[in-house]
Amino acid sequence: MEDSYFTVEAPARDEFVEKRSRFMGEIRPVTVEAEAAAFIAELKSKYWDASHNCSAYILRTGGIQRYSDDGEPQGTAGMPILEVVRREGLVDCAVVVTRYFGGTLLGAGGLVRAYTHAAKLAVDAAARAEICRCAEFSLAVAYPLYDRVNLTLQEAGAQVLASDFAEGVTVRALLRAKELENLSGRLTELSGGLVAPFDVEERFAPLRV
Repeated sequence: MEDSYFTVEAPARDEFVEKRSRFMGEIRPVTVEAEAAAFIAELKSKYWDASHNCSAYILRTGGIQRYSDDGEPQGTAGMPILEVVRREGLVDCAVVVTRYFGGTLLGAGGLVRAYTHAAKLAVDAAARAEICRCAEFSLAVAYPLYDRVNLTLQEAGAQVLASDFAEGVTVRALLRAKELENLSGRLTELSGGLVAPFDVEERFAPLRV
């Protein structure tokens, strides 16, 4: 069972010109085919006067991989875009490369290089996110122990989501699932068994420390 995977945090774009043909690469996070199709349709509508809007996407769920040459010679556009996404180890994202033809033919090899470069520019322009298998949990902490427990959470790489200060402190935190057992042992040692994670839920989430 995988512990993490990589995607992009937000849409990004970049472009370049090759022999007067303008290539614009854009990447966007998507999680289902409907989102990928909507993104591709959106850019086709936006750049309706472009020569080609070639695309590719990879979805983590189901291992779905799709690509389109959108009128370019077979194998010169969509597949090179898809290969860039694969090599970069990304999932749950779609890339569209829009081309405005500049009047000079690039040949099959030139097209492959151009679409590969445009896709790589888009990928490089995007901030990446590691989505980790995490454990979200709560801790009930007495005030005298709060500072030391908080420091232990920081040292363990946990992300504190909320702290409720009442008769004691209830902390809700997020941590890589594989680190929870170690953290539990440290908290038990620190508190003499008074502090332990409860209400634990596992989910995939971006974990920033």
